[in-house]
Formats: sequence, C-alpha cells, structure tokens
Amino acid sequence: MSPYTLPLPQDARRALASGWLALALASLAASGVLSVLLVLSRAPGVKDVFPLVDFFHVALVAHVDLSVLVWFLAFAGALWTLNSTPRAIGIGWAALALALAGSALMATAPFAGAGRPVMSNYIPVLDEPVFLSGLVAFGAGVAIAVTRGMLTVPRVGVRLDGTGALRFGLNTSLVSAGVALIAFAWSLWEVPRALDAKGYYELAFWGGGHVLQFTYTLLMFVAWLWLAESGGAPLPLTPRTVALLFGIGLASVFLTPVIYLAYEFGSVEHHRMLTWLMRFGGGLAILPFALAVIVGLARAGPAAGQQRVLRAALLASLVLFGAGGLIGLMISGSNVKIPAHYHGSIVGVTLAFMGLAYQLLPRLGFGGASARWAVPQLWLYAGGQLLHVLGLLWSGGYGVQRKVAGAAETLRSSGEIAAMGVMGLGGLVAVIGGTLFLVLAVGALLRRGDRRAPALG
Repeated sequence: MSPYTLPLPQDARRALASGWLALALASLAASGVLSVLLVLSRAPGVKDVFPLVDFFHVALVAHVDLSVLVWFLAFAGALWTLNSTPRAIGIGWAALALALAGSALMATAPFAGAGRPVMSNYIPVLDEPVFLSGLVAFGAGVAIAVTRGMLTVPRVGVRLDGTGALRFGLNTSLVSAGVALIAFAWSLWEVPRALDAKGYYELAFWGGGHVLQFTYTLLMFVAWLWLAESGGAPLPLTPRTVALLFGIGLASVFLTPVIYLAYEFGSVEHHRMLTWLMRFGGGLAILPFALAVIVGLARAGPAAGQQRVLRAALLASLVLFGAGGLIGLMISGSNVKIPAHYHGSIVGVTLAFMGLAYQLLPRLGFGGASARWAVPQLWLYAGGQLLHVLGLLWSGGYGVQRKVAGAAETLRSSGEIAAMGVMGLGGLVAVIGGTLFLVLAVGALLRRGDRRAPALG
C-alpha cells in the first residue's frame, strides 16, 4: 500500500502550484499587517491611545477575507493543481492571474477605496467599487480553477491505495467548492435588490459560506493524512476507510440544493436548515479523523529531525480545531464566543496548511525551513491563538459584543478588562508567530534550488 502522500509533477503544474502557494502566503502577509491594527484597536488601554476605531471595521473586513477566504482557497488552488493532469494548463494560469488581481484589489481597498464596511458573515465586504471588483475577480479565478480541477482530475480507480485515497479527498473538496459556487450564484440570483447592504450581503453569502466550511474541513483532513504520514505517525486508517470518511464529510453538501428547493429563499427555515446542516452534517467525519490522529501520534516513535515540525503542526491543528468545536457548543446570543468558536476552527485549518507548506516548499524546488525555528513558530502561533480564543470565550461569558471596538466596546468590570487583556496578549503573540511563519516560508520561496536548507519529509 502506498503512503498517504501525493507524488509531485515534474512539468508546468509545479510552477502553477507554486504560484498559488505564493498567492496564499502573500495574502497571509497582508492580513498580518491588518491584524496588528485590529489587536491594538481592542486591547484595553492601548485602544484608547491609538485613534484606530474608525478604521477598525474597514481593516476587519480586509483582514478576514485575506486570512480566510484568499489564504484557504489559494492554498486549495495549489493542492488542486498538484492533483490535476497536465491538460488545460493555460486556463490554470488565467485563473491564477484573475485571483491575484482580485486579491491585490481587496488588499488595497481599505486604503484606496471609499470604506463602507458591511460585517456580513463568512464574506464581509467593503460596499464600494474597488473592493467589490477585487472580490468578483478573485471569485472568478477560483471558479475557473475549480472547473479546471474537476475536468483534469486523475483516475483514482476502484482498488484504492494511500495516494488514491488522498486524491479522492482532494476530489471531494473540489466537489464541495463547486456546490459552494452554485449556492453563491443561486443566492445572488434570489436575493432582493431592494434590501439594505447588510441584509443583501448577509443573504448573498450565507448559503455558499456554509458550504465553504465543508471544503476547508475536507482539505484539512487531506493535510492531516499527509502530515501524519510524512511525520512518522501514520493514521490507523485503511484507504477504503479514509475514502468512506471523505464521502461522509461530503454527503451533507449535497443537501444544500435540497434546502434551496424546499424552503423559500431568505426564510427562517432556509436560514435554520443551512445552519443545522453545517453544525450536524459537518461533524460526522471529524470525530473519526480526530481519534485517528490521536492514536497515530500516541503510537508513533520518537520524531526524527524534521518530522518534529510536521507532528507539531498536526497536533497544534487538532488542538485548535477541537477547541473551536467545543466552544461552538457553548454559544448563546451574539457575543464574542462566536468569534472564539470560528477563530479556533479557522486556526486549526491554518496550522494544518502551515505544516503542509513546510512539507511542500522543498519538494517544489524551494528552500526548506529549519526545525530549530519552525517548531517554535508553530507553537508560538498556536499558543497565542489559543490564548486569544480563551480570552474571547471568557469575555463572551460577560456578554461582550462582537465586531465592536473603542467607545462602543463597554468594559464594565475588572473581569471583562482582564479577559480582553488576555485576548489582546494572545493576539499579539499569534501575530509574532504568524510573522515568523512568513519569514520562514517566504525565505524558503526566495531560496529556489538552495540545497543547503534541510528538506522536510
């Protein structure tokens, strides 16, 4: 049985995948700059010194879209390219060019556009031409990449091995992304044009945004399998079992069009069913994969060299994703427990992608990252984000509202101030860890063909 790894192509697909990976890293760098402003605008004491409140929501929109939407889907573009056949490579480059142009517009919109932030769930927007043009261009690039990915997937076959199971997982993420695009298009067709901006974008992105969470989770499972195998802690799952779990993870996605057909668009039932679909359907495959990761790590022998990096990414991803899931069970009302939940889950996916980036860069012909720096970077980022999440959870217990800052953020007791202080401290630590990742990853990108750097895996 072949291991759960993906053989990398030796043709133009390598360069195209490298381009998507570079876009993913660039989006993370741009979001990191904005995250510094966000943390300062909410930290007790500091928020009253720096006049950042008016910029808070504008920066928050760009930060969220760059650090989640662009980072995740650009990384997905790299994996989908590596999982494709060489056909239609020109279409792949066109998709990347559109996504790159769109991302650049979204990143510069807070400084070049007219503002008007709309804090819609899943995809917040700046309701002005620069940002919206960028969002449309990026969406078009992703749609083309998904279409190419579906048309150029290699055959998996009936007798699955490890590589085939991994390819099957990437195929399920492609299908999920395709359904998400259909849901976005369906919503945009149905949403009443007379609604105010908040209502319009909330309805426009609600259905597709829910399905995208399935896509991200399926991609995280792919990363877990790959990291565990290359890190010397293979999961106790046969390829057929892995394929079954990916199928279960995807199955709920196909209920999305049923919900659109069965319930009036924008109705309470439509809204509620999509929420339940993600809450219950999305969790069916998570527990078996998480238990397999725990068993794999427990059975593994001592990590050898660079395996420590991959195991650190795997364990940190599991802890943060699990914390986000547990916090989701505690949500009641509209307070900062909600961002605590999705920060944990999102960071869990991010950590898996960080570890996989360390694995892919030297295999794509770039430099490698030293374990002496990569392991502390992962734990610094994970520890800071966990502290940030716990601070938000603590604050949510006091009823501190989400998406507010400055004078609108009324902290009445010493407990609330302490909780938000923990949040701010964790955020700053996470920024340091994220910055160190970018230094290591971008440094590796700039060392093309440098064989002096140690390679992972």
